[in-house]
Amino acid sequence: MALKQVSSNKCFEGFQKVFEHDSAELKCKMKFGIYLPPKAETGKCPVLYWLSGLTCTEQNFITKAGFQQAAAEHGLIVVAPDTSPRGCNIEGEDESWDFGTGAGFYVDATEEPWKTNYRMYSYVKDELPKLINANFPTDPDRMSVFGHSMGGHGALILALKNPGKYKSVSAFAPICNPIQCQWGKKALGGYLGSDVSKWESYDATQLVKSYPDSRLDILIDQGKDDQFLSAGQLLPDNFIAACTERKIPVIFRLQQASGFCNLYFFISTFINDHIKHHAKYLNA
Repeated sequence: MALKQVSSNKCFEGFQKVFEHDSAELKCKMKFGIYLPPKAETGKCPVLYWLSGLTCTEQNFITKAGFQQAAAEHGLIVVAPDTSPRGCNIEGEDESWDFGTGAGFYVDATEEPWKTNYRMYSYVKDELPKLINANFPTDPDRMSVFGHSMGGHGALILALKNPGKYKSVSAFAPICNPIQCQWGKKALGGYLGSDVSKWESYDATQLVKSYPDSRLDILIDQGKDDQFLSAGQLLPDNFIAACTERKIPVIFRLQQASGFCNLYFFISTFINDHIKHHAKYLNA
């Protein structure tokens, strides 16, 4: 599959690049950011996938999070895809910020008119890794995933739905129980239809209840002043309770003075901890 390089910038002796390609899964052109550490010039590296939140593109994380230095030090390739299909000309895709464009929710839609293009789950799980592994010096057996908000939800469900595929998972302010919050009800109802039982397969709190073993070390950072936490959109307590019942280890850190409006100050403050968390497993 052909890749078109959009940009390339030297960064901490590696390169931060952006590529565009035609996605077979999403039936549109898609962009992704990829950081290649210095080690990638001489050997294969593990890959860490970052999933961004509502309204984001591939640009938000690569320009604002400040992860590149830690990725260079630990020899990690970091891939940041877009959050939804673009330019599909679907009626209603641009009507709201929390559904449609910029809000793919990392599910495979089953409802019209979304099901042809809105297949972000399969894109991130299958198509994108195959593309990355075919074109860059990766070790396909060493892969992890993390993300923020909607992307935190995406990271958690990818890890929980695919035991053993990802070496580790972490999240910033993830949507932990979407079948119980307004964001989730709107997105899952729109993409998957009215049958709530179908939503459960994309809900981390539901998925963890049937996760087959405890070999998944989860790190979550949550801002105490996040207005979406207080509004009941994130519901981390439900997820933690389900993990505790299944004896799955979760490090949950409620960080002071960290709200959603300054989210990239929040992410950049703790991003090194997350890179180290993943490096512990990817470089083992």
